Amino acid sequence: MQQATNTLPRVKPVWHHTLALGFLAGALSVLSFHQATLGVLHLAEAAAGAPWRLTPTAPFGVPAVLSAAFWGGLWGCVFAMVQRWFPRGVLRGLAASFLFGAIAPTLVGWFVVLPLKGMPVGGGWRMAGMLTGLLVNGAWGVGTAVFLAVLAHVVSVHVRKRFCKNVRT
Repeated sequence: MQQATNTLPRVKPVWHHTLALGFLAGALSVLSFHQATLGVLHLAEAAAGAPWRLTPTAPFGVPAVLSAAFWGGLWGCVFAMVQRWFPRGVLRGLAASFLFGAIAPTLVGWFVVLPLKGMPVGGGWRMAGMLTGLLVNGAWGVGTAVFLAVLAHVVSVHVRKRFCKNVRT
């Protein structure tokens, strides 16, 4: 008697695609949405930090904006994994994206990153600095959602063109 076998092909998990797109979306969002928001706040004299800083960072001497883009990319991976639980709809999704960006990276910055750098928790609880963190990281969240949607669309169109014959896009 022959034993039944699974005839379906094995499918690789696609989480690595989600992480890759999330990293790219998060990094691009830092270079655009995050830094543009910081620029507007800086011009309005509401933020001390200037955007797109090329000052070398420790320990590798990478320009500050590229270091921020790297960390934004890592946060973009987290964003891409949790975005599925955000509310549906454009406005609700963007509001959830703003809240995610404003809350998660900002809290980690206040309670983990700043103390590791020898700075006071919460940046000393100065209102201008706290508000700047919430706004620029919230803008990062919106930008990450936008870039993630665009990149996912571009990838799906590319995949359909490559693997599906006679598909109109």
